[in-house]
Amino acid sequence: MSNKIKVAFKRLSKEAILPAYAHESDAGMDIRSIDDLVLEPGKRVLVHTGLAMELEKDTEAQVRPRSGLALKYGITVLNTPGTIDAGYRGEVGVILANFGDEPFAIHKGDKIAQMVVAHVAKAEIAEVEEIDSSDRGAGGFGSTGV
Repeated sequence: MSNKIKVAFKRLSKEAILPAYAHESDAGMDIRSIDDLVLEPGKRVLVHTGLAMELEKDTEAQVRPRSGLALKYGITVLNTPGTIDAGYRGEVGVILANFGDEPFAIHKGDKIAQMVVAHVAKAEIAEVEEIDSSDRGAGGFGSTGV
């Protein structure tokens, strides 16, 4: 059984570059910009990819930050991970935010994010009167220490 998921991409712009894995062992494909813009510190912007996609049923694509952009420049994907559902057919856009101290230039063809494609497990919803206890209980938000 293959663990590959078919993803079909349609170029909506002649500048669009298909996502690609930089290395065979990578989990995420690089996503590139078709925009030329400057992202000022403390601001956010929707960066266009010029691509629409079709995912297989029961799959999703997650848009995630690139670690180098985050570390070196403070650039991140604002709603990370951004989920692209299998039924979505519009342009793939990436919301970037600049948490750095300097304006950040984005050029056509720049790698702006990465995309991970995965199978989705559907939840079977059941309302109950009680739930089982666990060794963690209701502790959350730092309850296990720093």
